Amino acid sequence: MTAIDTSKAPAAIGPYVQGVNLDQMVITSGQLPINPETGEMPADVAEQTLQSLKNGLAIVEEAGLAAKNIKKTTVFVKDLNDFGRVNEVYGKFFEDNNAPFPARSCVEVARLPKDALVEIEMIACP
Repeated sequence: MTAIDTSKAPAAIGPYVQGVNLDQMVITSGQLPINPETGEMPADVAEQTLQSLKNGLAIVEEAGLAAKNIKKTTVFVKDLNDFGRVNEVYGKFFEDNNAPFPARSCVEVARLPKDALVEIEMIACP
């Protein structure tokens, strides 16, 4: 197992790594919608969704894979009433990256770190 570390995704905010490379599988930690260049988090759930997806993809790419290699995601949302907006951005992200839609779970949670509205984790393999 090799820890993945990239400046193209926000640094871990606790005792964990951005992701791990298990040779035939990459698993990301949940990615908050923090812009790694500014440290800021957008206020809008659609923008947060896109930033979380970009952060996850940056970790996957650091391991030498691409969006098409993402096989499973878990989407944590603060409010399932935002499901439609999250879904729209999520679908467009994979379409824009010429990648098939992965398997996915989406769950509402009481609260996310830094009071984010969304957090996304990914599993990718060749």
